[in-house]
Amino acid sequence: MAFIQPALDRIPEPYRSTVIQHRELLKFAVVGGITWFIDTGVVYALKLTVLGDKPLTARLLGVLIATIASYILNREWSFRTRGGRQRHHEAALFFAISALGMGVTLLPQAVSLYVFDIRVPHVGPVTQAVANFITGQILGVLLAMVFRFWAFRRFVFPEDKLEAELHSI
Repeated sequence: MAFIQPALDRIPEPYRSTVIQHRELLKFAVVGGITWFIDTGVVYALKLTVLGDKPLTARLLGVLIATIASYILNREWSFRTRGGRQRHHEAALFFAISALGMGVTLLPQAVSLYVFDIRVPHVGPVTQAVANFITGQILGVLLAMVFRFWAFRRFVFPEDKLEAELHSI
């Protein structure tokens, strides 16, 4: 992308090498930020319209739409230098790991709603909304992001064997 090199040129040298060394993680984080906004937009659009009384269903649909965008962005940008798998196999692994990631995303909010009963009528609507945001949009997304970064690098977008051998030299 044309804006990457000018941005790198502005970073002072002691930090530039660290940024370059962790470029996949940074790109993955940018993709995560973009898909977080997609997820959040879908979730709240649904909760404020047709799924007001079904926050987990809204969350599931938001995560699903964001996951599709995530595959495209990660394949074409974050992990574009990795390979070794056929696209259909790669996509199947990506969506299987993302399904596990959806479970990780949903878990903190489900615990908040159904274990701690932080839901209407036990608490007020504002308290439930704040708890849903913290447990779903922040805690759940962060936990799932750590899991997915590890799993995508390990299973979905592995380094080519030749590239891995060159790194070990």
